[in-house]
Amino acid sequence: MTTPSFWQPTRQEEAGRDSRLQAPAVGRNRDAILAVLRQVLPPSGLVLEVASGSGEHAIHFAAALPALTFQPSDPAADALASIAAWARESGLGNVLPPQQLDAGAPQWPIETADAILCINMIHIAPWAAAEGLFRQAGRLLKTGAPLYLYGPYRRPGRPLEPSNAAFDESLRRRDPEWGLRDLEAVVALAAANGFGPPEVVEMPANNLSVIFRAG
Repeated sequence: MTTPSFWQPTRQEEAGRDSRLQAPAVGRNRDAILAVLRQVLPPSGLVLEVASGSGEHAIHFAAALPALTFQPSDPAADALASIAAWARESGLGNVLPPQQLDAGAPQWPIETADAILCINMIHIAPWAAAEGLFRQAGRLLKTGAPLYLYGPYRRPGRPLEPSNAAFDESLRRRDPEWGLRDLEAVVALAAANGFGPPEVVEMPANNLSVIFRAG
């Protein structure tokens, strides 16, 4: 099973053939996400990003948080090439070479992490990807370490905002296994894998930061 990343990339063409991809949403959300990560991530250690997509988030966060080391990952070859290209262009020393990683795979090529990030993935992948994410995060993270999720969710007693309803419909047209997830179902999945109740932070454009801590 392949876990898709969430971006609608455009290629950079400034210098001949360039592997860098650009996701327009990154420019809109990266600083809001970074503001939350400054409060959530440990002061040092290894941060694994699952489904890094173009790699732009990892580079932005690594530049702003130089005491942390970032391990980007993605299942897709073009994403891995983009991540590597952005890392080379940045010149940053705290971004490791990207790893090929499918969230739903039974084994991950990572043995430990001090924090895990997963931005805009679980609604554009089969539910098995979310199950794999929490299963492996529960194995990798030490007690109290954060698992940070970002994206839109369904919440009990609240109708979907029109923009999110349209987005959900478009995702389900593309693949019946995709779509916005019920936050309650995600919380239950987290609990089943040893995580405590989440901290939920309202974000721009009807998104949420959902922060779980390993038990």
